[in-house]
Amino acid sequence: MKHLLTTAALAASALLQTAQAEDWTHYRGPNHDGISSEAIGNARWGSGPTILWKTKAYPLGFSSFTTSGSQAFTICSRNNQEVTVALNAATGKQNWSYTMTPAKYDGGGGAGTRNNKGGDGPRSTPTISDGRVYSLSAALALYCLDEKSGKLIWERDIIKENAGVQIRWKNAASPVIEGDLLFVAGGGKNQALLALNKKTGKVVWKTQSDKMTHSTPTVTTIQGQRQVIFFTQTGLVSCDTTSGKVLWRHDFKFAVSTAISPVVAGDIVYCSAGYGVGSAAARVVKSGSRFRAAELWRIHGHKDVANHWSTPVHKGGYLYGMFSFKKYGEGPLKCVELKSGKVVWSKDGFGPGNVTIAGDKLIALADDGHVVIAEASPAKYKELSRAKVIGGKCWSTPILSNGRIYVRSTSEAACLDVSGRTAAR
Repeated sequence: MKHLLTTAALAASALLQTAQAEDWTHYRGPNHDGISSEAIGNARWGSGPTILWKTKAYPLGFSSFTTSGSQAFTICSRNNQEVTVALNAATGKQNWSYTMTPAKYDGGGGAGTRNNKGGDGPRSTPTISDGRVYSLSAALALYCLDEKSGKLIWERDIIKENAGVQIRWKNAASPVIEGDLLFVAGGGKNQALLALNKKTGKVVWKTQSDKMTHSTPTVTTIQGQRQVIFFTQTGLVSCDTTSGKVLWRHDFKFAVSTAISPVVAGDIVYCSAGYGVGSAAARVVKSGSRFRAAELWRIHGHKDVANHWSTPVHKGGYLYGMFSFKKYGEGPLKCVELKSGKVVWSKDGFGPGNVTIAGDKLIALADDGHVVIAEASPAKYKELSRAKVIGGKCWSTPILSNGRIYVRSTSEAACLDVSGRTAAR
């Protein structure tokens, strides 16, 4: 009877995971917020997680994974070229690849060490939409590829076609799609912020002269208005998704590099940067047809609350993520109260890795390749599982899709089964 009950429970768990399974189509997920709709079926690993596959076939890079159906996608570096790769999600074997622009980066090197040399590899993540894969290279070349075959459908050179202005360490942002529109920054005067037709690559609207950063835009709804928020060298810039009209701005200092995506929680938007800048949160208010951003708080410097490139995730009024600057291998995972900027708890030993939230759990990828499952609760730091999964340097974001966690480093990639279907009976 006990065996039958256990088997029934596992079957029910597997059915639940299947019902909640989702593709992870964008950097930071389908809703642009770092949150998965799935629950982790097996959050307590005991002797270790179930590793479905592990490979060194996709080297050199900080690109994360995206998924669609039976495939996963990322960008790596091969023969000094950036390459978009589609792989079998269940085995890690390559299905196809497409070679893009040269993989040359300012201040590269040191890919296998935990230092600040940046590494030789792509930092952008492919975006998936309606059977197509969209990849933006470090050289601001945008490619639309067929999801099944990898064949080129269209390409656009933002440097040449939109008077693009490159930045130090080159592009690290990923394309963002809403309906038939694809959003990207990097153009020149009066066309710095762009919306392209995702089917053709043609410009739908262009606006402003802000210089780009390494930040990926965020598409969201605030005060009933659908908008895309860019994090430029002047600060936050929100545009109407359909027209490009600027809805509101919030000034924020730029120094050397800004890399996190804007984090939205209702009508509050959080932003942060390293290099002595700090962090801030603003409430977006609407009066008639006009919007404005009213600052709630600002913390200067990076002693307590600042993100180098690790974008935190919001849940229930709190931010969870890696808050540190140049603390490789030792920087903390923190819980921060959004309305005040107050640190609620802090746990050292993560470095500038990244976090994803699934249900009431945190999936944290430390910069040394440890994958950690912890409670997403402001009460205290409570760790459930930890395992050293990959070597190299991990500055990418872990994802959860169809019961599997996918992780990348500068030297390896791996896939963990956390669906619960393989749990011990």
